[in-house]
Amino acid sequence: MSGAGPAPQGFSVLDEVAVAVGSRVAFHRLTVAGPGGERLERDVVRHPGAVAIVPVTEDGQVVLVRQYRAPVDRELLEIPAGTLDVPGESPEAAAARELEEEVGLRPGHLEELCAFYNSPGFCDERTLLFLAQDLVPVPDRRAGAEERAMTVQRLPLVDALAVLGQEGVVDGQTLLGILLARARLADRPAPGGAPARSPSGPPRA
Repeated sequence: MSGAGPAPQGFSVLDEVAVAVGSRVAFHRLTVAGPGGERLERDVVRHPGAVAIVPVTEDGQVVLVRQYRAPVDRELLEIPAGTLDVPGESPEAAAARELEEEVGLRPGHLEELCAFYNSPGFCDERTLLFLAQDLVPVPDRRAGAEERAMTVQRLPLVDALAVLGQEGVVDGQTLLGILLARARLADRPAPGGAPARSPSGPPRA
């Protein structure tokens, strides 16, 4: 997902060649003109983009998945996420679909938290991050060996960062999602009208 925002003054892409194309991503080689007239070669992974969702239940639990990731050969505890790989599907529809498929929850309310680049040093993947609330249980529709083997874990949102810190290695978009969701929800009333717990602990006055 390239072309978001202007290039810095003095830099421009002169040429782009596809080196290899996979099922979800493509490997390209760019020739870039630098501000001093030099020519630079940069290897880039082109990605269709993705969505990631922080599902928060009425009682303040965040719903995470523990899933095997082949590139790092380990399981990671993550927020639900998925690639924008359905032609014509909006990011909101993709987020709702991924949530149903992976954890069997249908969101009554989706709220965009931010858009971010995952690894802009070599990849143009851009992810839209959503907060999902008013969750309704539905049958999950997992596809693929990794999804069928994943487990679902619910944690208090205010304690999730501490739990993730014990994992040793964590997923960056999960950390970002939890931090932004906590900040977005910090000043909203908890169920029953009680003040929400602040990220540091006790209820606010």
